[in-house]
Amino acid sequence: MLAESFLRTILIFLLKRCFRVEVSGLEHFRAAGDKVLLICNHISFLDPLILAVFLPVKPAFAINIYQADKWYFSWLDTIVKLYKLDPVKPLSMKNLIQDLRKQACVVIFPEGRISTSGGIMKIYEGTGMIVEKTGATVLPMRVDGAEYAKVSRLGRKLRQRWFPKVRLTILPPVTFKQGEPVSSRAIYDLMTETAFATSNYRNSLLQAFLDAYAWHGGKHHLASDTTRAEMTYRQMFTRAFILSEKLRAPLEGQNYIGMLLPNSLGVMVTFTAMHMLGKIPCMLNYSAGAASIHHACHIALVKTILTSRVFIEKAKLESIIDALKNDHTILYLEDIRPTVTLKDKLTGLFRAMTPRGVLADVLARTKPDDLAVVIYTSGSEGTPKGVALSHANILANIAQVCARLDLLPSDKLFNAMPVFHSFGLTIGMLMPMVRGSKTFMYPSPLHFRAIPDLMYDTDSTVMLGTDTFYNGYAHYAHPYDFWNIRLAVAGAEKLRETTRRMYSEKFRLNIAEGYGVSEAAPVISVNTPMENKVGSVGRMLPAIQYRTEKIPGLEKGERLFVKGPNVMLGYFKADKPGVIQNQGEWYDTGDIIDFDGEGFISILGRAKRFAKIAGEMVSLQVVEDMAFALLPDIAHAAIAVPDDRRGEQIVLFTESAQLTREHLAQHARQVGAADICLPKQIILIEPLPRLGNGKIDYVTLAGKVV
Repeated sequence: MLAESFLRTILIFLLKRCFRVEVSGLEHFRAAGDKVLLICNHISFLDPLILAVFLPVKPAFAINIYQADKWYFSWLDTIVKLYKLDPVKPLSMKNLIQDLRKQACVVIFPEGRISTSGGIMKIYEGTGMIVEKTGATVLPMRVDGAEYAKVSRLGRKLRQRWFPKVRLTILPPVTFKQGEPVSSRAIYDLMTETAFATSNYRNSLLQAFLDAYAWHGGKHHLASDTTRAEMTYRQMFTRAFILSEKLRAPLEGQNYIGMLLPNSLGVMVTFTAMHMLGKIPCMLNYSAGAASIHHACHIALVKTILTSRVFIEKAKLESIIDALKNDHTILYLEDIRPTVTLKDKLTGLFRAMTPRGVLADVLARTKPDDLAVVIYTSGSEGTPKGVALSHANILANIAQVCARLDLLPSDKLFNAMPVFHSFGLTIGMLMPMVRGSKTFMYPSPLHFRAIPDLMYDTDSTVMLGTDTFYNGYAHYAHPYDFWNIRLAVAGAEKLRETTRRMYSEKFRLNIAEGYGVSEAAPVISVNTPMENKVGSVGRMLPAIQYRTEKIPGLEKGERLFVKGPNVMLGYFKADKPGVIQNQGEWYDTGDIIDFDGEGFISILGRAKRFAKIAGEMVSLQVVEDMAFALLPDIAHAAIAVPDDRRGEQIVLFTESAQLTREHLAQHARQVGAADICLPKQIILIEPLPRLGNGKIDYVTLAGKVV
């Protein structure tokens, strides 16, 4: 006993000295009682040792029998009790269950193995069965930092070192009723919620960039673009320091700065420079037209717009600049480059060597709930509003997504989604900057021929897009172009079954459909390789609460309201320019959804995208789906317009002259749809007007109804 106590003391000393182990939440351990099952992620060979010596009591361990017999776990027998479990033999849990029913403290790794993905892997049913049979209190724990150690299994995916800082966090206990089934999904949800809760999302974006810089190193390649130039963390900070100094005087006294820039290395540097200056970037939608951009600047009090001459020329936006320059100062980034001296470059490089000290003042002033960026709603159904997102909103959403989807520094994300769109900004640009993944920034998602070849050429592993863009890529892509893609995520519009099937059959690739809104920074739910249901948009991300409301006249589906750490601060609107207008505790998404028994969400349509005909609610999405069923490769869009006799009528726009009302009526009879779902008019328009994010521009279509 004395020898064991001495060994424990020595191990604590060595681990604290080498790995600077930090333990928090011990009060939750003491509150859990005497019959406790501790569940923890498993990211390195250090995990059992850390838990064995730093927990207040001597725990027992439940370990996969094939792992327990290996040399690196066999030593545990000398200081703790081991329960050796065989996943295919439930009877191997008998002794553990008997002991836990009486009084015991047992640690179990529900994944049954050390993670090789960096995230939570498959959860075995045994953990839930143990909880069900014993009624033990479940104590969630998480180890962070050990994945960077040389003793993890992520050597080719993470920058490893001998002695990274390791943190052990214990969360409040969770109880289940004894005898009630506890599924592996319930344990998985608990572990993903723990992963989010222990993330450092209560931070500023600039601090998160600096943390990533420290973890991954200044030489870590962060991004590339169409110039094929590579940018490291050190280069990004060096350039951002230089640019911030050049812009300090011109932007003096201004809080909101317009950014009219494409996906490029330049937009990443400029975004970082704005935060170094304590400015708020306003991401202007260059595809929206001069009037919309002028409105966006007006509601956020933007006086200066940062842009690029090359971009303006290539995108043929000269008329927009001409319309804006009378009321706004236009600063071209190319005009700054000739003014950069050798002294500026050396100063920027020196500051990038010790960025925390240089940025200490701005870091101290910036709070997690401060405004971080303004993006704008698409305007697909009305006048665009400015969405005010805080630092914590964005970092929370990144942490929520990464609790369910693994994104590693070894990944290469291809981002053609524009950064004026929340999907392209948060998921396509900021998430890789925070996680250390390499990003290829491409300026337009509409280059259907070029993008698949570039994904092949850059060995991209993650791709983003909408149904429209995925459809376009598929028609021009070689079957081998997406050979290296391990994760394809779709959002912003409904993923059609024909698109999903095309990628499955032609490219052997499953598209993970998700759902989000700009106001939620943006992701609310997403399908994952672990949990996927075709036709749904996945399950709610951790820490997002929701409620639903019935809609009169609608038999199926309810209106969705959400709240959570990722939901915006409020809107900028035309009635009070420069003022963030809080929208209340719950955000009304305006979407009609339906939950299945497992928590998967189906989007039935927008509340605004229902027609009320003779007192009945008719989904415009259903009308579009019928048209797609007849002509799946053609774009269609339905809107509702006033009707003197029946309240409203449906007008269907299509890109094909082959679609007739008779064809739709015949199909409606086959699928059992009511005649009320048939459009009163069918109008041919080729192509249908679209917004910069690929969505149909329904406002423009409404103006074309005779």
